[in-house]
Amino acid sequence: MAYWLMKSEPSAYSIDDLKREGQTHWDGIRNYQARNYMREMQLGDEAFFYHSNCSPPGIVGMMKVIKTVYTDHTAFDPKDIHFDPKSKQDQPRWEMVDLAYGATFPNILSLSALRAEPSLETLVILRKGNRLSITPLSEGEWQVILKLAS
Repeated sequence: MAYWLMKSEPSAYSIDDLKREGQTHWDGIRNYQARNYMREMQLGDEAFFYHSNCSPPGIVGMMKVIKTVYTDHTAFDPKDIHFDPKSKQDQPRWEMVDLAYGATFPNILSLSALRAEPSLETLVILRKGNRLSITPLSEGEWQVILKLAS
């Protein structure tokens, strides 16, 4: 099993949306490295849901991979905000996974709290200039974050 951190702006899609729906497809990823991370995801992998571009940003809950990578159909829809005219049905550029709701944390685990934890100093999202919406976590990082969130 692998562990992930996946970001979404709560104004676009929040942990509350996922809780209400129960599951979702994680579409709209338009960064090759983030897409490649999705390609590595396996059934049962777990992910933290991170609210970004809000105040305060941070980890708000958990989810689980329930369907591995497949073509992101939003890339083909000119009316969709994630439309990519260079992505073709016979040669798609973008993919997505399906995720199921796991839990909502009682309190947000803020970015500043993550930065303050010495054992998380190698966390990818804490690196200067990192803006990836999907990043891998080590099992140790996963366990530390779980402990901080409880």
